[in-house]
Amino acid sequence: MHRSAAPPFLLHPRSGCDGPHGRVSEGISDNMSPDITKHNGKVQITPLRSMPPIERFTPVTPHLAISPTVSVVVPAMNEAENLPHVFATLPQWIDEIILVDGNSVDDTVAVARRLRPNLKVVTQTGRGKGDALRAGFEAATGDIIVMIDADGSTDGHEIITFVGALVTGADFVKGSRYAAGGGSDDLTYGRRLGNKVLTGIVNLMYGTQYTDLCYGYNAFWARHLDVLDLDCDGFEVETLLNVRAAKNGLKVHEVPSHERNRIHGESNLHVVRDGLRVLRTILREWRRQPVPSLPQPAAAPAADRGVA
Repeated sequence: MHRSAAPPFLLHPRSGCDGPHGRVSEGISDNMSPDITKHNGKVQITPLRSMPPIERFTPVTPHLAISPTVSVVVPAMNEAENLPHVFATLPQWIDEIILVDGNSVDDTVAVARRLRPNLKVVTQTGRGKGDALRAGFEAATGDIIVMIDADGSTDGHEIITFVGALVTGADFVKGSRYAAGGGSDDLTYGRRLGNKVLTGIVNLMYGTQYTDLCYGYNAFWARHLDVLDLDCDGFEVETLLNVRAAKNGLKVHEVPSHERNRIHGESNLHVVRDGLRVLRTILREWRRQPVPSLPQPAAAPAADRGVA
C-alpha cells in the first residue's frame, strides 16, 4: 500500500461562505508570514511556502476550513439497523466514506447507499476486522484516513478532534477512553482489566505512554500506510496499528473519546480469545524490524503544519 509523501496542510480561519469551498476573509494574504530565526547572532528570514489555493480548503465551520482531504473507513457486517445512527454523526465536510461490507446478509449496503448516495462500497473478500480495514485503507483516496466502528459505539462528531491533532503535527492519532474527557459505557470488568494489562505490556516493551490500547477509533496520514503495513485479520488490528506507529517513530497523539454501547445486535469480540491474539501480536512485533517512514518534503517548514 504505497503512498507518496503528501505535502503538509493547514487549518485556515474563514469568514463568509461563497460556493462549496467558501472564501477567505478580506485582508488575509495569499502567503504566510516569513519564518524569522537567528543563526550566529544574525537574523535569518526564510520565506514560507505559499498557502494552498482557496479551492483546496474544505469548510468545517463558518470560521474554519482545512485543506487535507479526509476519508472515513467503516467496516460493517450486518449493521443495517445501526448505520442510520452512525452516519448521522459523520460531519458533512468529510470528503469520502468507505463502507467495507463483510458480506452482510441484511440490508447493510442498501441502507448505507440510501443514507449517503456518494458512498464508496468495498466488498470484503477475507474475514475479520483487520482484513476489512486493510481493504478500506487500500480504497481510500484521502490525505487523512479515519477508522470508526459501524455499531454506534464511536461518535463521528469527534472526528474533528482527530483531524485537528493531525494537521497540527501528529502522524497518528489514537482515541483513548481513559484520557481526561474520555470514557466508556461498554467496558466490562474483563475487557477493562485485559486492556489495562496489555496496555502496560506495550508501554513497558516499546517505551510508549499509551492509556488505551484496544480501541478502534484512530486516524492517521495516508502516507504512513507503508509503515503501518496491516497484515492481520482480527480485532488485534488496533494493537498492531498502535505498536507499529510507535516502533516506526511516528508522532502519536492521544485524544479523549467516549465509547458508547452497541445500539443493535451483538459484538463478535471474544475477550479471552481476542486477548490472546493481541498478546501474540505484541510479542511478534517485538521481533519485527521497523519499516523506514516516508519523510516530510524537505521544503516544508514546521510552521506550515500548524494553524494558519
